[in-house]
Order: sequence, then C-alpha cells, then structure tokens
Amino acid sequence: MMQKTPKRNKQAVASHEEPAALPADKKKRESADDFVALLPPEVCFQIFGELDLQSLCNAAMTCRSWNHAIENNDCLWRHHCLTVRAICQREIDYDRRNGYSWKITLLRNYWKSKVKQEWLSGKYSHVHSRSSLPEKSMYPMDADTWGEILEAELER
Repeated sequence: MMQKTPKRNKQAVASHEEPAALPADKKKRESADDFVALLPPEVCFQIFGELDLQSLCNAAMTCRSWNHAIENNDCLWRHHCLTVRAICQREIDYDRRNGYSWKITLLRNYWKSKVKQEWLSGKYSHVHSRSSLPEKSMYPMDADTWGEILEAELER
C-alpha cells in the first residue's frame, strides 16, 4: 500500500532550497557590477579604506564578494580601531598584545569608547542619581576607567 505524501506549498519549498544556478549572461552582468571582482585587490582596499565605520559595515553586507573582501582584510579595520584608541588606549593596547585582530579589538571596544567619551566630556556631570542616567550611558568598565572619569569630574 502506497502512502500519499502531503502536497507542499511551492513557495515554502523554494525558500528552503538553494537557488538554481544563474544563467551565464546574468552572472556576467552581476560581475560587471561588482568592482571587487573586476579591480585588483589593492584598488578595492583603497576604495573601502575611504569609508567611515558605518559605511564599511554597510558595504560588508552588500554582497558576498564585498563581505569577503572587507571581513578578511584586517587593515581596513585598523584605522577605525586606532580612532577608538584615542579614548581607550589601555584597552586597545591590551587586546592587541593578547593577539586580537584589529576588527575584533574594534568590536570589543567601540561602544565602550563612545560611553567613555561621553562621561569624560562631562555629558553626565549634571546627573545626581542613577535613575536620571539615560539607558545607554552605562557600559562595563574597569576601575582604571572609572578612575579617569572621576578625575575628569573632579577637575570640572
């Protein structure tokens, strides 16, 4: 006795399957639009190197070839990490000494640098209780960092 298999919704099946191979002419058109596939890597890295951090992250999400080019080039993340180092020198230097890549070091310290900069600039000097602090004003920081912030507050 044969069992009937339930009919599947074609859209549901299609969403779980790998896309069919693209026709050769469509592949050619797509690669013509992808400068990463056409230009030497040095030129691509120079172009990507001109982007600010948000634009670089957005470019990495554009397509697979851009993602591969950006994610696998630690030099593209170095410049942005050194900018964060101006605020979080101790933290950046610690991560680099411990073998973290520029990208991972940046990811580990980016938000910390934003919050630390706000505290050091006196943005929260007028706040008298924890309940008055905005939600994004806190970030796990070590005792040395809080010491820097306290010194800055005492100098104001």
